[in-house]
Amino acid sequence: MINGHGDDTYHYRNIRLNFSSNIPTFVDLSALEEHLRTRLSVIRSYPEPSAYALEVKIAHFIGKNPTQVMVTSGATEAIYLIAQAVSLLSPGASTYTVVHPTFSEYDSACQMFGLQNHPFDEEERVPHGEVGGETLCWLCNPNNPTGEFFDEAYVRDLAQCHRWLVIDQSYEDYTLRRFEGVDELPNVICLHSMTKKYCIPGLRLGYITASAEVIDVLRHFCRPWAVNALAIEAGMWLMDHRPQLIDMPAYLDEAQRLRNALNNVPGIHVRETQTNFMLCTIEDSTAAELKDYLASEHGILIRDASNFPTLTPHHFRVAAQRPEDNDELVKILRQIRTHAHSLSADGDGSM
Repeated sequence: MINGHGDDTYHYRNIRLNFSSNIPTFVDLSALEEHLRTRLSVIRSYPEPSAYALEVKIAHFIGKNPTQVMVTSGATEAIYLIAQAVSLLSPGASTYTVVHPTFSEYDSACQMFGLQNHPFDEEERVPHGEVGGETLCWLCNPNNPTGEFFDEAYVRDLAQCHRWLVIDQSYEDYTLRRFEGVDELPNVICLHSMTKKYCIPGLRLGYITASAEVIDVLRHFCRPWAVNALAIEAGMWLMDHRPQLIDMPAYLDEAQRLRNALNNVPGIHVRETQTNFMLCTIEDSTAAELKDYLASEHGILIRDASNFPTLTPHHFRVAAQRPEDNDELVKILRQIRTHAHSLSADGDGSM
């Protein structure tokens, strides 16, 4: 799905506050920006075909062999790469299942390469029927858009009942919850996002960790020069300097403060979250209407979450920003909802 994601500021003018992306917008990237300004000449040459030097740095940092790491042009490239590899090399895994609601690109990638969807039971969290053992299963952890974190026992259960389990850990740095050792299982493939960790969505940069055998197979499907020279340069600098851009405990406390404040706005309900973003619903209006109104009247962008499978036209998602920005969002929503309730009482409709 090319359209319908967050951070679609290109559709609007004069957006002041962007709550639609799960990446905080307030971090200081000036040191990285200055470094890249001094290295712009790298665009004159081809990058490494497979970003091997960056893979070595990442592997050293996370305590793995470089044969277990593969750098990609963001986690999304990895998603499509895995779907393609499974479709061609694992005929027995010609079906896939997704724990919904979640990132739409898992479905899109599998459908592009001819894999057939096998529905997942949203209540029992197990596959329907007997085909589960032959499926490719996708799990986002922490999950987008719900902010839910799945514990190690649950993840291991999924790994046991599916041919392959892909765990998208793009938001692993935006939660204090952890599990260890799951990526050592031979049928588990983990996705990681430097884009998210270092708040650089314009530089598509991520990596896969899996067994050396799985990584070797995936390399056969990787396009040469898939990761551009500036992205590699940024990755090398980030691995050398590893800047601490966010005080994560304080930021997550602020996210919980925002959630509590939003839950006190009439007609808005917010799910519990283990990360910096949260899934909300609005009564008596649609998320699309709310999004357009906030963007046009207040220069504020939220994520219309109605296009996530299993969600409704009333769902939207926001990610915590600075305290003063969060307070402004809550204040405006409270004004909108108070006015809407007044109009509803008069029979004139609502927002």
